[in-house]
Amino acid sequence: MFQTEIKDISALQETAKQLLNYFPEDRIFALYGGMGAGKTTFIKAICHELGSADYVTSPTFALINEYSTNKGAIIYHFDFYRIKKLEEAFDLGYEDYIYSGNYCFIEWPEMIESLLPEGIVEVRITEIEHGKRLVVAGKV
Repeated sequence: MFQTEIKDISALQETAKQLLNYFPEDRIFALYGGMGAGKTTFIKAICHELGSADYVTSPTFALINEYSTNKGAIIYHFDFYRIKKLEEAFDLGYEDYIYSGNYCFIEWPEMIESLLPEGIVEVRITEIEHGKRLVVAGKV
């Protein structure tokens, strides 16, 4: 189990690096946390750590954003907050992305939990006192 406290924004990049090093073979990360917990900001740090110089934003309305790394790899970033029915994930072709072997970072995975494969990394971000964040991650 990976667990760390992010005291301020300056620790974000190091935490992203630690998470990736802790789960070196894993490619699917489901990020849980309330609105404003920092899921998108953390994904931005992870994408930067993976070598992407792309502008990382929440795909709230598009449902998925695609980023490239400096080595030509593709990173997929999902946001299922606005999904109403599981059929929307099927219409998006989520399986093609999830089973692509590329990194996939999923915000609001609780909206499509029944569709997620076993063995993914569940990342929980909780806001604690004074703007600090607790990040806990493990395989499910």
